[in-house]
Amino acid sequence: MIHSMTGFGRGSASRAGATATVEIKSVNKRHHDVSVRMPGNLAEKESAIQTALRDAFERGQFTVYIDVESNLDTTVPYRVDPAATATYANLLRDLRSAAGIEAEITLDDLLRFDGVLTEERPDDDELLDEAWAAVEAAAEEAIEALATMRAQEGEALRDDLENRLRAIEKDLQAVEDRAPERVREHQQRLRDRLAEIMDDERIDNDRIETEIAVLADKLDISEECVRLRSHVDMFRESLADDEPSGRKLKFITQEIHREVNTIGAKANDPSISGCGVRMKEEVEKIREQVRNVE
Repeated sequence: MIHSMTGFGRGSASRAGATATVEIKSVNKRHHDVSVRMPGNLAEKESAIQTALRDAFERGQFTVYIDVESNLDTTVPYRVDPAATATYANLLRDLRSAAGIEAEITLDDLLRFDGVLTEERPDDDELLDEAWAAVEAAAEEAIEALATMRAQEGEALRDDLENRLRAIEKDLQAVEDRAPERVREHQQRLRDRLAEIMDDERIDNDRIETEIAVLADKLDISEECVRLRSHVDMFRESLADDEPSGRKLKFITQEIHREVNTIGAKANDPSISGCGVRMKEEVEKIREQVRNVE
């Protein structure tokens, strides 16, 4: 099945002290292009995001938004040093006893000493590892969501393209039904016009029949109709390809357009010309839709 190049995916994940949110928007583009907006301290990881998108999708313009929030700032970054606290408490008791003071030892007394509470923060590398782990998980979720949406959009595209192919086939059938009769009509009109001068001895009857045959050949569009039907069948087969077929569909559309133009140019018949105009309109709509196919 075909996939659209238009879509959106969002993912979020938490790892240790970091929470990441990743949003990915994609639109159609001839090649693969990725733009990433992420925290500066994770800038060196941008290539990993680009690689993940390149592995997942064949074509498109991707814009990635990455936001990271750290929960570490909301936690208490200190711990109690039991050994230091006991040592200072004993010193205060000895001091109280030596000074003959009966007052109780309080927390305020202990907190005046360095080392009772020690700061304990992860280093920068640890913080970055936690943040990147969260980003990786969120990005994977966002890519999966984007792929799902592109597949859904592709299904809608396929239905629309199928409808337009059927419209072309309907007019093509009308052209094929009308074409032989049109040739006979033109031949008969030519014979009727020449009948008035057929008594002229200078008229070469063999040459007249030759000209009539040449006229029939110029008006014959059977080959164009056969090629057009073949291109429509090939287009339909490509819609069912498992591999991305956007470029192939674009080429086939050009070939369909070529045959429709030729049929219109050789029509010389109001009915066939009308069919040709309608087919051209459908081809133009197909051309627009194919631009969104991956």
